Amino acid sequence: MPTRLDVFIDRMVSQRACLDFAIAETAQMTGPVYELGLGNGRTYHHMREKIEGRHIYVFERKVESHPDSTPPEELTVLGDVMETLPAILVRFGPVASLIHADLGGHNLQKNDAFARKVSPLIEPMLAPGGIMVSSDRMYFETLEELPLPPGAVPGRCFLYRR
Repeated sequence: MPTRLDVFIDRMVSQRACLDFAIAETAQMTGPVYELGLGNGRTYHHMREKIEGRHIYVFERKVESHPDSTPPEELTVLGDVMETLPAILVRFGPVASLIHADLGGHNLQKNDAFARKVSPLIEPMLAPGGIMVSSDRMYFETLEELPLPPGAVPGRCFLYRR
């Protein structure tokens, strides 16, 4: 049985592998990137260092990230994603080249219930060819689940493409 430390390491290694894959696959796209859930800001910082020429919008209830990982105010969307995602879709349309979501907590049943609620809000935001990276399985009708890249641990990260 894996320890909590093992599970955490698998999640971090998988997140990096999936993000790097998605960044490379969408590098020629011009649409913005959406980071759903900032937390400490580690994945935002990683994407900011690896992505060129695209804005990274961060969706968060309240910014409490490390100072080196705090997005600029004009690229921060504060509030509940159940309200902010539909508002951004109206504002920008289906233009996101990459969406990363790490919104869940430690309760797998709650994570799954939330993924079922938020999936229909995320799905229409992706541009054709865009990729969604999620720490939880999502429930999309029109997005294709992709195989994991080398280095990712099954069940710790999920990839979807429009």
